[in-house]
Order: sequence, then structure tokens, then C-alpha cells
Amino acid sequence: MHTLALSPLRADGISVRYGERRVLSDVSLTVPPGARIGLIGENGVGKSTLLRVLAGAEAPDSGVVSRPRRVGFLWQEVRFRPDDTLAALMEDALAEVRAIERELEAASRALADDDPAAARRYDEALGAAERAEVWSAESRRDALLDGLGVGAIPLARRLSEVSGGQRSRFALAALLLGRPDALLLDEPTNHLDDAAAAFLESQLVAWNGPVLFASHDRAFLDSAATGLLDLDPTRTGATVFGGGYSAYLAEKAAERARWEKQYADEQAELAALRHAVDVTARSIAWSGKVRDNDKFVKSYKGNTLDRQISRRIRNADGRLDELTKAQVPKPPKPLGFTGIPGGFQRLGEEAGSLLQADDLHVPGRLTLGRFAVGADSRVLVTGPNGAGKSTLLLVLAGRIVPLVGTVHRRRGLRVELLEQDVRFADLTQTPRRIYELALGERRAESVPLSGLGLIAQRDLDREVGVLSVGQQRRLALALIMARPPHVFLLDEPTNHLSLGLATELEEALGGYPGAVVVASHDRWLRERWSGEVVAL
Repeated sequence: MHTLALSPLRADGISVRYGERRVLSDVSLTVPPGARIGLIGENGVGKSTLLRVLAGAEAPDSGVVSRPRRVGFLWQEVRFRPDDTLAALMEDALAEVRAIERELEAASRALADDDPAAARRYDEALGAAERAEVWSAESRRDALLDGLGVGAIPLARRLSEVSGGQRSRFALAALLLGRPDALLLDEPTNHLDDAAAAFLESQLVAWNGPVLFASHDRAFLDSAATGLLDLDPTRTGATVFGGGYSAYLAEKAAERARWEKQYADEQAELAALRHAVDVTARSIAWSGKVRDNDKFVKSYKGNTLDRQISRRIRNADGRLDELTKAQVPKPPKPLGFTGIPGGFQRLGEEAGSLLQADDLHVPGRLTLGRFAVGADSRVLVTGPNGAGKSTLLLVLAGRIVPLVGTVHRRRGLRVELLEQDVRFADLTQTPRRIYELALGERRAESVPLSGLGLIAQRDLDREVGVLSVGQQRRLALALIMARPPHVFLLDEPTNHLSLGLATELEEALGGYPGAVVVASHDRWLRERWSGEVVAL
């Protein structure tokens, strides 16, 4: 094979600041060819920022990036022009492949001109053509679209005529079709069902170049990653863990335990040193009894003891100063969901469902016979993309009126929906202000936003528009949790949420005082679900 050796993806000392806030601080990493590194961390720690910097879409304030010649970047939110067709999107992905093919043809013609550099040029062009698989572009396009579950959609359609999830799949297919030397993926499984996620995994496993992907998908991290990079700003910055998500959980817990023990041990030693310097050493006095006329002995022994005390104080002082400067910081309390606040009011004890839908039909989106929700229901709605999971939740929430069918809601019923894609009307408002306007001052004061454990203290008064997608979704979740509804509908609740919060939310839903209906493709969540399951 005439391919040149693939280059690793490297970053050295990357720092990024937005205004007064430092998002990334001195981050370094190396992703060698064939490695698949999962990028994880709390919402807002800079995962998407790091991917943009590595892709060259954003310049760091400091640091150096070394990347292969052709890097493909999957944005978390699809960037498209509504009037573009799907065919144009796919052909645009092949622009570099077509250019490589033209260069190979030109290099081949140059061989006949006896140019000394022609052989090297041809060898490089042939290597690039083999890596980009230029001769199988059309067949690969069809295989990618079929594998991601959108092969049946006519390519003549405009991007505005397909769903957001389908657009994401086409964008992913287009990226893979271009065969870049390295892949950077931001939440690649957000809109993928089991079959499509398994197909993507097979593509990444076979990828020769370096792969770095940010993901909340615990099952995908477990199966697809060869290692994890945790952007943890609390102590060690970027930390590499070998293996998948399960190995990470164990190592992360052990690392936290080591940190807490080291901090406790150092604080105990500091307290002992301060005592030695301030109390013990200075209180030591030579108490040997001598005769009044034995001035020589008194002077000799007294001076010796003084020197011993002085040496002890100097040693303790030196160690105290050294440890004070080098001590590890106190482990911060992790941002964690504090659970369901009080104030939930039931609707009485009358029999029957809180909410019931019968003979629903939304053309092209959903057909369903009967769906009932009781006061303590725990329902997981599953099914492939396009089966109508999101549409069902929108109908239950009253956001969509079905063409056929009825939806009956108990009088006084409060239904809230956590949507997949959160949009705030005024991006200049702060989370604190949005929270107060939505709940009213009295409720916002009795259930403070900071007390829910969903928004960090430093982010309460920042404009919501500068927060990450995950942080905005945390705010949307807080707005619902602050006044728990009788029926809580969640559409792909783990999308965009950090791994830790996703787990905490799942545990909290088990003890939710009202009814819970979850639509999700998350394999980790589904495998651990203990309630009712409705497959569309």
C-alpha cells in the first residue's frame, strides 16, 4: 500500500478564556492513529471548545495544535442552509475527495514529463487517494446512509424538510464519506438508535486515523472508546483513563478517595506542625536541677537545650512552610443534583388515569391505539428514530393536537415536558433571572436555583447564551424540578447532560412523587429501567 504514515493528533498547553472565565487551562493530549478517545467531563468544562480548537475552527489563547492534513469535525448542532438538498450536502462532503482524485490524475500525467519530483508527487497523491477511498465513493455513500438508517429518504429533499435527527444522521454520513485522516465528533450518538449506534461503532473501530469524540452515551463509551480523557478542572485538569466507561467509574471513585485521604492526612500533619511550632517546642524548658554554684553545668546544659529547641522549631517551621505551599486543595463538593424539592401536591385519590390518549394519529409521525398514565406511572417509550416518540410526548403535553384521536387530562393536571432541544427566547438573560421570571420571586426564594445542584454558582449570573448546550438543558430541567408537575415527560433526558448528572437524574426519577414518562434510545438507561416499557 502506498499510504504515508498517519500523523497523531496533538495539543500542547491549550488555554482558552471567554471574557473573565477560563474554560480550558493548559490542556495537553496526544491521540495516536487507531486510538478512539472519549472526551468526558461536567457540562461547561470545555469539551466542545477543545474539539473546535483541535479542528481549527477556533484559535486558543495559548498553546499549540498539531493535526493530520485532513481533519473531519462533526458539530453538535448541524450547520446547514434550509434550501440545500440532501444530495448537495453529500456531494459537498466529497469536495476534498474529488480534489484528491484530480491531483492523482495530474501526478500521473507528470510522470511522463521526466520531472525528478514527479515520482514523489505521484506516491503522495496515491497514498492520499487510498486513504480517502476515492474509487468507492458512491457505493460507500449508499452504505453509510443505509447503516445510519436514512437510506430510504430521497436525496432530492431539502434539509428543512427532514427532522433534526435525520439531519444529524446525514451530517454524520457526509463526514464519514469524506474519509478524513482524523475524526473529531461532538455527541455523535445523540440522534442514533441502537442499530445506527452499532453501525457507527463499527466504522470507528475500523478507522485508521486518530478519533476523539465527546459523548454522554455511557454504553457507547464503554464499547467504542479505547481510552477516556476527563476534563476535570477541580484538581488534575485533563486526566487519561484506559478502557471504557465502566473502568473509568471505578478509577474515578478510587482517585477521589485518594485525593480525600491525602487532603485529610496533610491537614492533620499541618495541625501537628503548627502545634509543634506555636506550643510544644516553645514550652520546652530545661528543668534539670543544679547547684547554685554550678554555673558551668547550668550554662552548658542550658545552651545545649536551647540549640535543640531551636533546631526543632526550625525543622518544624521548614516543614510547615513546605507543606503549606505544596498541600493539595480541598476536594470541592461535586456539582450534583440534590433531588426533587418539596411542595408536590397530588390530585386527590379518585380512580382512573391522570392522562389518557386514545386512537392517536398524527400524519407521517405517529399512530397509536391507547396510552394511559396513572398517578405513579413509570413508563419508558422506546423505538427507532421516526417511530413517533417525541411526537407522543408533544401530544401528551398539549403542544401538538392530533388529526385523529382524543387526549383526556384530569382537571387541574400539571404536565411538563423536558424537550430534546432547549431554546431560550432571550439569550442575554441570566439563569438566575430566567428562573425568577418563570417561578415568581416567592417560589424562587423558597427553592433557590443554586440549591438544586444543576447550575454552578459561577454560572448563575452569566448570560444564558454563553452557556454550553448541556448547561442550558440543566437550566430547563431546574425550571421544571422547582415546581414538580403531576406528569413529568422527558424526551431523551440524558442527551447533552454530563455522565454524573445523567446517573443522578435516573436515580431521582425512581423516587419522583408523580408520574414519569421517558422517551429514550439510551441503552444504559434502558438496560436498567424497572418500570413499564412501551415500544413504538
